[in-house]
Amino acid sequence: MEEREYRLEHDAIGEKEVPAEAYYGIQTLRAHENFYITGLKMHPEMINSVAQIKKAAAITNFEVGELDKRIANAIVEACDEIISGKWHDQFIVDPIQGGAGTSLNMNANEVIANRAIEILGGEKGDYGIVNPNDHVNFGQSTNDVFPSCGKMAVLKLMDKAQEQLHRLEAALMEKSREFDSVIKMGRTQLQDAVPIRLGQEFHAYASAIRRDIRRFDNAKDEIKSLNLGGTAIGTGLNADVQYFKRVVKNMSTLTGQDLVQSYDMIDATQNLDSYASVSGIVKNCAINLSKMSNDLRLMSSGPRTGFGEINLPARQNGSSIMPGKINPVIPEVVNQVAFNIIGNDMTITMAAEAGQLELNAFEPIIFYNLFQSIETLTFAVKTLIDNCIVGITANEEHCRRMVESSIGIITAICPYVGYERASNIAKEALRTGRSVRDLILERGLMDREHLQTILDPYTMTEPGILGKDPMAKLRG
Repeated sequence: MEEREYRLEHDAIGEKEVPAEAYYGIQTLRAHENFYITGLKMHPEMINSVAQIKKAAAITNFEVGELDKRIANAIVEACDEIISGKWHDQFIVDPIQGGAGTSLNMNANEVIANRAIEILGGEKGDYGIVNPNDHVNFGQSTNDVFPSCGKMAVLKLMDKAQEQLHRLEAALMEKSREFDSVIKMGRTQLQDAVPIRLGQEFHAYASAIRRDIRRFDNAKDEIKSLNLGGTAIGTGLNADVQYFKRVVKNMSTLTGQDLVQSYDMIDATQNLDSYASVSGIVKNCAINLSKMSNDLRLMSSGPRTGFGEINLPARQNGSSIMPGKINPVIPEVVNQVAFNIIGNDMTITMAAEAGQLELNAFEPIIFYNLFQSIETLTFAVKTLIDNCIVGITANEEHCRRMVESSIGIITAICPYVGYERASNIAKEALRTGRSVRDLILERGLMDREHLQTILDPYTMTEPGILGKDPMAKLRG
């Protein structure tokens, strides 16, 4: 086995051997050893975002005369390589880490510095050529870099989530049109209520998703405000005044996002309520998706002994012991994703609350959970569309028979015979098993033609079809 080569690096704590081929350095290696928590690597969008920030900082520092052109160009080239997907394997720190994100910031500083050193013809670790702190991190602090790159990653992930939510809204609207003529029994508290069209139910789902999409837009507007330039606590210490004014504008140009600098940089550095707000919006969306999934599971239950109103696409065997059993696995997985998102939201809430004075040290756990929430929501919505919604079919005749046999339709008779009389008819129908229609005709409360008009199920699913005067239609 070939012996591994090392280079010796030092920091404020002491000296340490770093693998010679590594682009990361001593501070990254210490963090890797200290924070083996999840066993996972930093999210790719977080890595790309921190590289974009380092690129914008280098360009801005050169513009204001704080960075040599050769060094700035080498840093920019190294950042571009990272943004294109190279060197991600050199980001070895755990997503959950102490130090308010310093480990990721230094991981980026060291990788970019060592790659820039190579670009300038030097050897990794020769920080006299390009220094991680003095050049790559110039005019910055973890406390403005880490939250800013986290926000950039959140924006990118929210864009992907919204793409799927728009697809889901369209799929639900298509089903609402397809099922518009399917009359079924509406239920409240799982008991028969009044008729509804299956298309109306799917339209309601689409409306909820449309509302979620609007909430995402509002959250993205809030998250586009960065504290970049504020350095340690928002006061901008060690940042050139012109750098302070230009760096976020340069970030906007580089990313194509309409970014703005926070109007109160101290507030933006110490308070993390914007992340809690985004998490709450993601949670609200998950709640809507989970409720919809509950409905789909109920309406498809059976197929012989449940509601049996709709059929979900068969995706896999439902049992290792019961032949032919098919389970609603796609709505089930959406439910589970929602449960996890709700739990993540609690973690984010507690972490946002736990800040002290000029800094909140708990952004790493916020980002870890928020990224997971947005990303799993995205994938859950995608599978819900592709493996469930588009393939749903309706058992139209079964739905109609259940409406005809229900005593819930008695509600439509109330304006004509009164609540008490209608209630008595409902009780007798329930006790005897006879239909509401037959009992009304038998008692001579209404003739067959007028009763047929009132008990038309479609009529009962839209307000005002009989007019403001309930007897007007009957009087002709």
